[in-house]
Amino acid sequence: MVRARRIWVTAAALFAVAGASPGVAVAHPQPPGGTGALAGDGGAPLPPGWRLAGGGSAPQLVWRSDRRVAMGDARVEFRAGGRLLGVPRPGADGHTFRLPLDGRRATVPRGLEVWSGGRRLDAREASGAASAARLPAPLPANGVDPGKPGAYRTRTGEYGLKSVRLPGFPAPVEMRAVVVAPVGASGKRPLALFLHGRHVTCYKGREDVTGTWPCPAGTKPVPSHRGYLRDQKLLASQGYVTVSVSANGINGQDFAAEDGGAQARSSLVRLHLAHWADWAEHPETAPKAVREAPRADLSRVLLVGHSRGGEGVNRAALDSLAPPPAEQDGYHGPVRWNIRGTVLIGPTVFGQNPVPDVPSMTILPGCDGDVSDLQGEVYVDGTRGVGDGTALHSAVYVIGANHNFFNSEWTPGQAAAPAEDDFSDDPQHHDPVCGKRAPTRLTADQQHRAGSTYIAAAARLFLAGDDRVRPLLDGSGKRAPSADPARVLSHAVGARRGGGFLPDGGVSVTGGRLCSAVDPSPAKACLGTGARGASPHFAQWETDREAGRHAIALRWTRAGTPARVTAKKPVSLSGAKALALRLFVPPNSGAAPMDVSLTDASGKKAKLGRIKPAGLPGSERTASYWAQEIRVPLTAAGRAGLDLRSVKSLELTPRSGSGRAWLMDAWGWRPGTPAVRTGALPRVDIGRRTVDEGDSGVRTYRVPVQVTGRGGSGQVRVYVIDPATGKATDRLVTVRPGGQDIDVPVEVKGNTRYGADVSYDVLVKAVRGAVVGSYRGGITVHEDDPAPRMTVTPVAGEVTEGQTLKWRLSLSEAVDVDMSALFAVAPATAPELSTKDVPAGWLRDTTGEKPDPERPLSKLSGLYLWVDVPAGRTSADITLPTVKDRVREATESVRFRQVDPQTGEPQTGGLELAGSVRNAS
Repeated sequence: MVRARRIWVTAAALFAVAGASPGVAVAHPQPPGGTGALAGDGGAPLPPGWRLAGGGSAPQLVWRSDRRVAMGDARVEFRAGGRLLGVPRPGADGHTFRLPLDGRRATVPRGLEVWSGGRRLDAREASGAASAARLPAPLPANGVDPGKPGAYRTRTGEYGLKSVRLPGFPAPVEMRAVVVAPVGASGKRPLALFLHGRHVTCYKGREDVTGTWPCPAGTKPVPSHRGYLRDQKLLASQGYVTVSVSANGINGQDFAAEDGGAQARSSLVRLHLAHWADWAEHPETAPKAVREAPRADLSRVLLVGHSRGGEGVNRAALDSLAPPPAEQDGYHGPVRWNIRGTVLIGPTVFGQNPVPDVPSMTILPGCDGDVSDLQGEVYVDGTRGVGDGTALHSAVYVIGANHNFFNSEWTPGQAAAPAEDDFSDDPQHHDPVCGKRAPTRLTADQQHRAGSTYIAAAARLFLAGDDRVRPLLDGSGKRAPSADPARVLSHAVGARRGGGFLPDGGVSVTGGRLCSAVDPSPAKACLGTGARGASPHFAQWETDREAGRHAIALRWTRAGTPARVTAKKPVSLSGAKALALRLFVPPNSGAAPMDVSLTDASGKKAKLGRIKPAGLPGSERTASYWAQEIRVPLTAAGRAGLDLRSVKSLELTPRSGSGRAWLMDAWGWRPGTPAVRTGALPRVDIGRRTVDEGDSGVRTYRVPVQVTGRGGSGQVRVYVIDPATGKATDRLVTVRPGGQDIDVPVEVKGNTRYGADVSYDVLVKAVRGAVVGSYRGGITVHEDDPAPRMTVTPVAGEVTEGQTLKWRLSLSEAVDVDMSALFAVAPATAPELSTKDVPAGWLRDTTGEKPDPERPLSKLSGLYLWVDVPAGRTSADITLPTVKDRVREATESVRFRQVDPQTGEPQTGGLELAGSVRNAS
């Protein structure tokens, strides 16, 4: 049972309009105020760049960056002590971010931080030694190179249909697309659909951009959907019909969507697919660009999504197998297509809910400056044990690639609209791996060519069934020459792997430790505080800790110290050709030789061979702790008479003097790509309900949950966020279609005392035999009592210089939340109080300004007075200090007007502070 309390809690998840270009905070002018105005827990001052603002029903935590934070795909997040406080909404200036607070107190905990895509924005990041970054040697060439153009000429056209309305989006969303198709290809042809990510929506000239929708007058939509023309033309030359759809209408509105717009993007994709299904049946109704293309084969569809587009096409694949709740969806027709695979380029995965039974390839850019934690690795790791296991899930790590350059319309020098390199390279802190001058960094053309090649590889494997390209994607250690000089590595799970040693599959560890991917305790964490950089495998979710995300951490100080992983039940490697390990060592480290051995249930042991894992190029700003796939043949086990049908333990024995390594999993591997079975799995969707607090009594509400689909039962893990602490408790729940197995009650006690909205949040993640659509929801308790009336009276409105001006803000009654007001300096009757009439230190701390040159206070743009009336009290004082000087002058005046804390504009009918200062002599 969750009981409603009037306490400070996190905001509902408002997904940010801005993205994750790195920003570095500097001291920002802080509005001064009365008691507790700028205090965190324990009365400590807030860090530079932070302030509390708002009042009444809209208290806010505000952070301002000294650098513009570009609109991108990763969310900007406020965190404290390793836990998520909430996702702020950015201001139009691209510098200011505001998180609505709810609950009783407008004070905040210690340790405030701003994160985006796994990168901290409010602290300068150091850079590693330039000599440490080394490229791995080129891999041997694969027998088939999918990057070579095919035999067909191509034709390009566009279509525009009537805009559509999607649930939760006020403005209609465009239905525009660019089609590239082969010329002269006979018969039906597989269809590849591209969906771009989250980017600025409108532009004017070469400088002005905006993230609004619809585009303001005088601006044009950014043609992000045309950024994959090179990829489309390569596929079309090989016989595929391709279409790339525009999603500006979603990008300009998804800040208010709890899932970051994933469901809306799925609806958009399926609306386009529905039109293609209609046109396949009635080609005479199709737009010209479609009529001129070969007829599309909707039984063979590949979805390609970039960034938030990746999460969108993942959701589209899920929604095509298990329909979402009708009230959330913008498409309500039949599914007349078959999605055979997805390609996810630098994707977000806010829900951490990959589709287990649809093959996928995830491209991880080693120099991603937007989704910089490379959270897309979850599309691989998060499928283990969830579904049937026959679908191949591949991760392709591209050393030196950034986030934007896979789309030519996001690439400087190629884009119609303004564009930038998302990995910003501070001239004073040149990054040795991803800086523009780093030898490991790819040019835009090199990166795009590599992307095209691997998209074509996925199409050839998933749609055409050509197993000859599988070694490029499944960790077999082959390269496609068309992608040269890019160094591209891969690993995979699923397909014909079996008999795995999984850290979450019931194993014990000696000579190492079972570590947690997400846990605030350093003793349990996998990387700990000494890591230089991050790991895609350990990308943090929206909880302070998680159950069931582990790896095996090894640390040795002398050679020959074995680490043993013992399975709870013996595993079968029968029929496997090799043991495939996904393992990594610290970035930039040399080869760490290890002997690999297996022991069967009878105690017989066999040494398989020696492996030599080496680190990837990495810096403190990269997520380079990424597992490479290493295979050890099982021939030695057969010679030793080991019973591969019953293997009990895996042993790794380091042969270097010291080192560290992490094992993600180990499997029996066989070549080939099996047919994928998409079994019926229960689908879970969490909803959100808003209820009024009421005036009396206690009411119990339940978090809305839908379990739909067909088939038997599955397991999910449900996380309930404590609104007082932000910490999560979890439990494993068995769910069945149509069942009411997830039950989270919330008790709400009514009263007639003014408070604030309170949010009770629930998250869910699939564990086994289930899928998750809407992963986040809960109960929002709306404060329905009227706010108290504010008044201001002068306590010391006329003073002699050297004394302090003072006003008292009073409330008509005490309430259950802090009430605050923000006042901005305004022109007053001449002569005005000047910069030399207030203490220089106070002026510097308040505005960042110096007294010289002397000027009226009303000329300072950053001078604010802010006051907070703590919960339970009815008044607080606002002060303005003055200094005594030796200059004879007339009485001077000062004036402040109450302003809206979000816009900074004067409030209609707002309060005013007026004062005067007499000369002392």
